[in-house]
Amino acid sequence: MIQGGTANTPIAAIPAAINTKTTLLLGLWASVDQAGFTNELTALTSAINQYGTAFTDLIVGISVGSEDLYRNSPTGIAANKANEGVDPDVVANYIAQTKAALVGTAASAASVGHVDTWTAWVNGSNAAVISASDWLGMDAYPYFQNTIANSIELGNSTFFEAYDNTVAVAQGKSVWVTETGWPVSGPQENQAVASVDNAEIYWQDVGCALFGQINTWWYVLQDAAPTTPSPSFGIVGSDINSAPLYNLTCSNGNKPVPSSSTSSRAAKTASSASAPASSAGPNTESVQASPGPETSPASATLSQTTAAGSGATSVGSAPGTTVSAMTGMTTTVVAGKTSTTYQTTLVTITSCSEGCTSTASMATTPISSGTAASPPASSVATAPAAPSGSVCPANLNGEYQYPHFIVPVNSAMPDKAYGTQYNGTISPSISTIFNFDLPQSYAGKICSLVFLLPEQAALETSAYTLSAQGGITVGKLDFAATEQTTYNSAKQLGFHPVGSIASVKPGNSYVVSSFACAAGARVAFEFESTGGLDLEYFQDFNPSPIGAYITTC
Repeated sequence: MIQGGTANTPIAAIPAAINTKTTLLLGLWASVDQAGFTNELTALTSAINQYGTAFTDLIVGISVGSEDLYRNSPTGIAANKANEGVDPDVVANYIAQTKAALVGTAASAASVGHVDTWTAWVNGSNAAVISASDWLGMDAYPYFQNTIANSIELGNSTFFEAYDNTVAVAQGKSVWVTETGWPVSGPQENQAVASVDNAEIYWQDVGCALFGQINTWWYVLQDAAPTTPSPSFGIVGSDINSAPLYNLTCSNGNKPVPSSSTSSRAAKTASSASAPASSAGPNTESVQASPGPETSPASATLSQTTAAGSGATSVGSAPGTTVSAMTGMTTTVVAGKTSTTYQTTLVTITSCSEGCTSTASMATTPISSGTAASPPASSVATAPAAPSGSVCPANLNGEYQYPHFIVPVNSAMPDKAYGTQYNGTISPSISTIFNFDLPQSYAGKICSLVFLLPEQAALETSAYTLSAQGGITVGKLDFAATEQTTYNSAKQLGFHPVGSIASVKPGNSYVVSSFACAAGARVAFEFESTGGLDLEYFQDFNPSPIGAYITTC
């Protein structure tokens, strides 16, 4: 809203937009104190008074903040080397102030929301911002999701998994795509290669599925002037009048991608917290979430804007079952009963119209969307003991799984549901439940539950606090945790001790338990403090890995 170099003068982009009839998604910078945000509101109301309906008729929406929640998360703090964001209650308060400032003005009908990374939206601790918003702006970049398979061939599925996960927590609010794109040049991020060819593929596979369907802002029209950043996402180069670097004509005629492309809006899943969809760790508890290119209020994100509504339709499934990011489906008839198995990137979900039997469920575990207070009868597989002497390495050099749900429960607040988190906390009052989804390819293998706590100096993008010595007792649960799990309801999940660590010390890796892998199923473990241990850490794959994992051998 504010012109650079001024305290609260409206930005010069507004008269430029009026002259060219360019629609605007306005942004008020929220990572400031009240005085700073008051300047943002002053710029907004001054612009409304100065330009009137010539300006307000161009407003698509008003965003209070951009990636403030991400920057305030453990990942964002590590990436930015400082806590530059704000708490969710601050953003919610600023949203309320903005709506109040619009009352009685020419922009009174403008919708007010917030822009953040998809990983911030699915973090349950930020729900207050969702409640305060009229819409949710989602920033998602598969290119930066370097802790998972992220080649350009997976760009479509990874992006729409993020979108579906955001829709699932949006409380019925519209979800807009406020940043996405693929770089034309820059470093390789895991399997993601930055190139003009791949940027065009991403435009065709993702952009052309969005345009005309969902409000979308592409990153970015130009970012190569006066110098080219790395990575560079610009559709045009240093000459703004030059032709685009790649073909922008949609080969699909701006129609939704067919459902065979893994996750189109034509086959949107109304996914629940108990059936996560993203192969990146759908609830961000173990994902190193990238903020995307934006780093300051001076960043410019504008290229393609398409106004449309967004909605969700359900994939056919049995009641109480959700299916996300569907990659395949098989139907089997056993004993005269039909069993349909949906294979997703994370879990295999079996639904039977007449009720599954143990025979019909094959090697998979039905996963319910019920709360922990009334868990399904077989929501977590029972893992047989491993053969004597079978222990997999306590490192991530081979195959491994990170947790897809990290849910703390607190005896001091026994009825509080914290939802899934980025951090693992193991203290005298707080224990943490980790849900793992083991792929079918683990059949016949040995799995080990390991816990890694490197030296603080070895961490690049994570951190931890260890304020008391002690150990950990680990129990396997009969049922998986959900977003609604509390300390009291967790008592119904069962707890069967499987291993312990007598003394947790930095610079060590521990094998907690080994067992025959429950292939194609979900397993859950609760970590409890013993001897006064007080540990909180950010679960992270990046060097050095830290936290709970399952390795295989």
